Amino acid sequence: MHSVVIGKKRIEKMPKSSYLFPFAMLLFMSGASVAQGWIEYSGYEDGFFLNFPSEPTIEETTWESEYGAMLPARVFSSESPRGRYSMTVVDYRDAERIHAERLGEIDCPEGAETCLGSLTTGVGYWRVDTQGSMVYGAWQYFQRDAEVTHFMWNFTNLVEGLQIQLTNPDQSRTFASLYLHYDRLYIIEATAPEGVRGPGFFQQSLGFLDEDGANLRYEYYYHNSMREWTDLPPRRR
Repeated sequence: MHSVVIGKKRIEKMPKSSYLFPFAMLLFMSGASVAQGWIEYSGYEDGFFLNFPSEPTIEETTWESEYGAMLPARVFSSESPRGRYSMTVVDYRDAERIHAERLGEIDCPEGAETCLGSLTTGVGYWRVDTQGSMVYGAWQYFQRDAEVTHFMWNFTNLVEGLQIQLTNPDQSRTFASLYLHYDRLYIIEATAPEGVRGPGFFQQSLGFLDEDGANLRYEYYYHNSMREWTDLPPRRR
């Protein structure tokens, strides 16, 4: 500690580290209190890991895509006094076959592009359906009886995505993030009661797993369409 004189008054000045240490401890304790009791759940089969307040329940379901394909999906969900948390994984990896089978069940006009497909759209528009799945998923939130208070482009671990925040009629808040990685749509959602801090710890814990179940990171932005048209960004460990 040292002192400086201002006019006739001597003021004792604390070293900067003395101010930073209590602040850092406060942040650490705040994060620790939020994280207490949480677990890191690894969904190896679905290529992700994410923190939940407890072991999530898993529900097998189907997701109707924007272009009418019925796709397999899983919902991982958990609750705590601070809110409800879920991860929905929609599998678009077999979208081409599913769309082709769907078109085979209907009378398709001769020469229709939807049935023939093209390099950019695919049979049944499966390519458009897959690449647009984040926007379509976000659109579902816009249909809710809630006020959209924020909508933004986002990324996690350099995988691009979208984030949405809503205020519900009961003044609870919903936070959702959507990512498309290796033809899987990931939708993480948390709803916090009125007056409870947003679930940043939950949202920021999302990561992706490679073929061997290891944490996957990239050197620059991953966009899902790269898988067909260009080289993927280099991976980092």
